Amino acid sequence: MTDHLPDRSVSGRKHDHLSIIAKDTGVERHTGDFSSLRLCHRAMPELNLDDIQTQVGFLGKRLSFPLLISSMTGGEGENLRTINKNLAEAAEATEVAMAVGSQRVMFTNNHARSSFELREFAPKTVLISNMGAVQLNTGIGLEECTEAVEVLGADGLYLHLNPLQEAVQPEGDRDFSGLGAAIAELVPDLPVPVLLKEVGSGLSAPDIRLGLDAGIRHFDVAGRGGTSWSRIEYHRRASESDDLGLVFQDWGLTTIEALRAARPILKSSQQKTTLIASGGIRSGIDIAKSIILGADLCGLAAPFLSAAQISRDAVIDKIEQLKREFRTAMFLLGCADCADLKKNGRFLK
Repeated sequence: MTDHLPDRSVSGRKHDHLSIIAKDTGVERHTGDFSSLRLCHRAMPELNLDDIQTQVGFLGKRLSFPLLISSMTGGEGENLRTINKNLAEAAEATEVAMAVGSQRVMFTNNHARSSFELREFAPKTVLISNMGAVQLNTGIGLEECTEAVEVLGADGLYLHLNPLQEAVQPEGDRDFSGLGAAIAELVPDLPVPVLLKEVGSGLSAPDIRLGLDAGIRHFDVAGRGGTSWSRIEYHRRASESDDLGLVFQDWGLTTIEALRAARPILKSSQQKTTLIASGGIRSGIDIAKSIILGADLCGLAAPFLSAAQISRDAVIDKIEQLKREFRTAMFLLGCADCADLKKNGRFLK
């Protein structure tokens, strides 16, 4: 058990998380199993690599390829502001989407607001706000969610679901009862679409159905395989005498399993929906595999964190690397655009 005594404030928690990620390489789990999916190589792709179209639409805007910089951080402190500014500027420069970390901290620490005031750094691309769904049971409501959207100038609002993290977190909020009804009440009154997201244990089929019933049309499955928030919170349980966070560090559905569970439900819903894959995606090949499995977009967070602490250009370099990998995978599959790639089982061996 770590002897680190964590800051129990919401803002302090953000700094704890970054420190733990930097110190414990075991937080990155590498259990997403994307390597088990084999793709069908085309020696004669009948394409010019330079002609391949990678663009996709998302929340009414155009992205250069199906990438979302997933939620990471935000709060009081120059380092957190710098991380988000670098991410936002890189997202704008490369025409990809970006989501911020939980904005709940804005309502407990006014100094945290500036870390979410990012629209000036990304005037055109997709930005997504973020609030914990469980906070709807703790007094957070339409007013706060709307304010979170307005501060960011957001195109959408993530409601993230993290029951495992809250169960392990020393100061966690654990009343997840009635969230479907609370979300259904919130959705019609928000000025932007709501996106439902897990944080690393996957959305299951019943979760997708509850979300659809609540009026949600955008889902981020966020499966097991990348960063383990259970393991991160294990380090913060300094006053506890158990290994709860380690026991559950690999709990949940992988991103692959969650995508396969979600696809038939969304197809049968007869609603226009968006499916986002995140959790353990670490290369452009993983992005291609996720699109084949039915995703419209793919989210990555951890691969950008160290770059975002260096510079905007370091983040841009990482994004461009992923784009080259993704385009190359499309070329080697003989696939001219993302529409051809999506849900096309012939590409899987």
